[in-house]
Amino acid sequence: MKCTNLNADTIIVLDFETTGLSPDQGERAIEIGAVKLVDGVIVDTFQQLMYPGKRINYFIESYTGITNRMLKDAPPCAEVMSEFSHFIDGFNLVAHNASFDSRFLEAELRRIKRDHHGEFACSMLIARRIYPDAPNHKLGTLVSYKNLPNNGTFHRALADSQMTAHLWLAMIDEIKNSHAFDYVPFNVMQQLSRTAKTSVSDFLESKAISLR
Repeated sequence: MKCTNLNADTIIVLDFETTGLSPDQGERAIEIGAVKLVDGVIVDTFQQLMYPGKRINYFIESYTGITNRMLKDAPPCAEVMSEFSHFIDGFNLVAHNASFDSRFLEAELRRIKRDHHGEFACSMLIARRIYPDAPNHKLGTLVSYKNLPNNGTFHRALADSQMTAHLWLAMIDEIKNSHAFDYVPFNVMQQLSRTAKTSVSDFLESKAISLR
């Protein structure tokens, strides 16, 4: 999944709403939302409901606000994911709880025999290191904790991806201000997500020095 020709200054922040927790158990995507960030500015968005080929249960309806009636007239997953694969082509990806979204992305792309050659970074894992004093690291909590822009909508794919994008930018600003970075590369954010919490300050200091 590695690619050396990715646009380093552009990322796609994405979010899936799904029929359940795991594509390995036959669960499918029902909505994809994404924003494109170029040099820290949202320049494009993608949002689409998709019909998963089966009814969704009441819990998913109440959790997301997406109903079976809404999905009945939505295009099939294959059609939406084919379009989305072009939207993300050539870019690295960010998601809040990326292990969840990456599994659904890979599963849905595999169904249509497509692939994505970028890499993922997880804003939730990074937030645990940047904001250790937050009450928890759910997206809604962090939006409130840092007073991030939002329209009051949660658990819809585009709204969640927009809030995640604002969180990503807030964390980059935090790193810049606390460790004198001029620019925080994507791979540093990836590495930070895997750094022991007790070593975060030392890690960032060493990276800031190496990039000067």
